[in-house]
Amino acid sequence: MKANEDDYKKYSDAIDYIQQGNNAMIDLFNEMENDYEVIDFDDEVINQIKKAKEKFGEEEVNHKINTVIHEMLSWLELGDANTDKKDKK
Repeated sequence: MKANEDDYKKYSDAIDYIQQGNNAMIDLFNEMENDYEVIDFDDEVINQIKKAKEKFGEEEVNHKINTVIHEMLSWLELGDANTDKKDKK
C-alpha cells in the first residue's frame, strides 16, 4: 500500500490511539475485583423491595433498609470480627 506523508501520519496516530485504548482496557481489567452479594435476598424479598422502590422511591427504601439492618447488626458483638477480603464469599 502506498501512502503519502499525511496518510502515514494519520495511520500512525490511529495506531497510537488504538494502543492507548488497549492499554487503558488492560489497566481496567487488572484493577477489577470480584463482586459478591453482601446479602443473598430470596426472590420474594427482591420483588417486595422492587415494589417498595416503585411506590416510595429508591432513596427512601434504601435508607429504611439500611436503618433496619444497621439496628439489627448493632445487637451483635462485632468488634473482633475479621473482615479481610479472603473471608468474603
